[in-house]
Formats: sequence, C-alpha cells, structure tokens
Amino acid sequence: MVLSRSAIAIALPRPEFISVRDYLAEAGYEAVAVTSADELDRLLGSRNDVGVAVLDGESDFDGTLEMYAVLHEGDRRIPALLLMPPRSLGRMDMGGSGDVQDEYFTRPYSAESLRWRIEAMLIRVENKAVETPAEDGMVGGNDEPATPAATRPVEGQGPSPAGHKHGRIVIVFNPKGGVGKTTISTNLGAVLRIHKGQRVLLVDCDTITGHVASSLGLERPRTLASAWRDDARTGIDESMAQIATVHSSGIGVLVMAESPLHTEILEPKRVADAILAARESYDWVILDMHPDYGPLNQALFAQADKILVPITPDIPCIRAAVQFRDVAGELGIRERLSIVINRANSGIGASDVERVVMLPSLARIRSAGMLFVRAADEGKSAVERFPTAKVIGDIDALADRLMEELEPGDVSRLGLLSRRFKRFFARLSAQVPWPGNGRRGR
Repeated sequence: MVLSRSAIAIALPRPEFISVRDYLAEAGYEAVAVTSADELDRLLGSRNDVGVAVLDGESDFDGTLEMYAVLHEGDRRIPALLLMPPRSLGRMDMGGSGDVQDEYFTRPYSAESLRWRIEAMLIRVENKAVETPAEDGMVGGNDEPATPAATRPVEGQGPSPAGHKHGRIVIVFNPKGGVGKTTISTNLGAVLRIHKGQRVLLVDCDTITGHVASSLGLERPRTLASAWRDDARTGIDESMAQIATVHSSGIGVLVMAESPLHTEILEPKRVADAILAARESYDWVILDMHPDYGPLNQALFAQADKILVPITPDIPCIRAAVQFRDVAGELGIRERLSIVINRANSGIGASDVERVVMLPSLARIRSAGMLFVRAADEGKSAVERFPTAKVIGDIDALADRLMEELEPGDVSRLGLLSRRFKRFFARLSAQVPWPGNGRRGR
C-alpha cells in the first residue's frame, strides 16, 4: 500500500536525513527536514499531510522534548518515531511513553529498516480513526508554588499532630504491566506532598519488577525486608516511617525488598498490619503494586480505601481492567475501584474506555512520556522537574478528586474551586503573547 500524499517530518543529522529520505522517496513518501520546534510548528501550520515525525532524542533531548510537544498541541495527534539512547528504553514503561501511536528505535539502525517502520506507522494512522477525547477533567499547568506546606511535619519526624485522622490507603494496580502504575504512583504522591501539603508514604510493593526507587534516583535505600531482619536480631521494632527514605520531593519512599529471592520475611498479614499502622504517621499511603493476585496483594486490597486502576486506551489493557473488575467483585472490593485513563489523548476514545470497563473514572492523564523519562533520568518526580506542564495539571486534578472522595470533611470546596480557577487562568494566560511567556506566544 503506497500513501503517496503522506509526508514525514524528520529531525535527524543531515547525513542520516539524506539516507532515510532516499529510501522514503523510493516508496513514494516525502521527507521534510526540520531542525527546531519552531520550524516543525511552521511546517504543521502550513500543511496537513504530515503523518509521522522522526525525532532524535539522543542527540538533542531538550529540542526533541519541545518538538514532541508541538506534535500534540491543540488538536494535533501526530505520532512520533523517537530515536532514544538504549539506557532510556528500559525506563519507557515508567513514563507513559508506551503510547499506542509512538514508537522507538536506537542507533545503530539502517535507513531501509527505518523506512519500513515509518510505512507501517503511516498505514496505521490512515486506516485507524483515532478519537480525540474531550477536555473534560483535563486541566492545564499549575501556578502554585512548588514547596511543601510549612505547617506539615516531615515524614518520620515526630508523632502525628493532635487530632490527626487516620491516613488513607490508595492502591495503584492493574493486572497488566506497562500501563504507567509507577508514573502515576510517584507523581500523585509528589503532587499530594508539594501542591497539597499532605504527608505521603509511597510503598513499592512490587518485589519482582518494582522500580520506584530507581525512578526517583534513590540508590540502595533501606528495605522493609532488611529492616525486619535487623529487628529480629536487635529486638527493636521500627515503624515504616522510621524505615522509609525521604525523597527530594518530601515524600517517604519504602521498598519491600532488594531481591525477589529474599522476601520470605514479608508475610502478607504482617505487611498489611504495618501499612495500616503507617496511617498514624501519614495522610496518604500509596501502594505501587505488582500485577498479580497473590496473597500479599489480596491482603493489601482488603485494607485499601481506594484502588486506582490505570488504563491505557488499547484493547489488551482494557481486557485486563475488565478482568480485575470481575475479580474485585468476587473479593468484595469492587466499589473501591476507580479508573485513571493514562495516555488519554491517544488510541481508543476515553469515553469508550469508560463505557466498556463500567467503572467510575477519576481522571484522564494525557501522554507526556518524554517528560517522565527526563525527570527519572535526573532522579526527580515530574512534578518537581516540570511543575507547569499540562500533564502535571492532570495529576493535580486526580489528587483533588481523591481528596474530595476520601477526605470530604477536611477539604474546603471553595479552596478546590480556587485552585482549579488558578490553573484554568494560567492555561489561558500561557496562550497570550507577552515577554517571558515561553518559547512561543500563541
């Protein structure tokens, strides 16, 4: 199938561009060289036949980040074929960058193989009508100061304030991997701490493939398993707040174990009881879970106040969510489930996802994989690294919804409305040209 009218925007070094251009020309495609976000923006503003963009995230990560944003401005939904360094590809599942439209490749590559990748993407773009979700529930950047509230104590330092209520336990789980559980867990925790002044404990309950610590730049943090082995020798019983490592965002981070081969001490009931006890020291205990239905997860499901089910808008993930919905019914916890549609501006329409899964939806989070990868490379949450990004506004809205549902007596509705108005105003202001308003005034 030849799509002769399709064009491909390519941001590769000149020698590579020429080689790829020649192979694409043989197949009937027009390759257009771009070297900056402004140039790409002008190209897309002048013609509507650009089906795919090839971006070089290895040579110029910051420039690629800006060009990637241009591909998704307004109503644009142009997929990218991203050249990424091999060290970053292993972390892509953290960042929501597994967008069903985007693809990745590494050097070295052949121009011919790239041509076939591009052709397959163009065919998919032309043959698949992608519904653009409504903007309901998707808000813009945040103009609140990115500093923890001074009135809140730091995790693990001192007892709970007088009159403190039990913290809430929020589980982030989907039986399918690669849907953004860790991304949502870490950044939801950071938003609750930095934007809302809440005391947060983030627990990596995935003893098999968990990567909360690595995504936050924590090297060899003390684990629950090692602490409990120490406690068995010393007779000193430490709380989770005492064991946890405090991240630069202010959240406490606790990893279950260094190795999946040494978890025998993590007896499910003991873990569940320790997490219940942690509610005395924190406002929120967020559990990033391994995708299974084993005894530990079942013990934790029973303790959860809310279970967030991240769903990417693709068939395998939707099927997994439907399966979990049915399993949750058997476990008697279905009423605690709510879905979070991740990478909501791609693939199957968000409204269709909600209709098929038949669970309440708390938020839609747009694709922003490269932001999350960049933040993880620096050991930061995206909330710290990119505080005004639109995707952080989406996560902020998720935090507001959680607080409304689980802490209705402690949250001022006027305060919530005020924050939402500020974010909306900031989003409008960002579109008005004025000095210092960013790369482009639009």
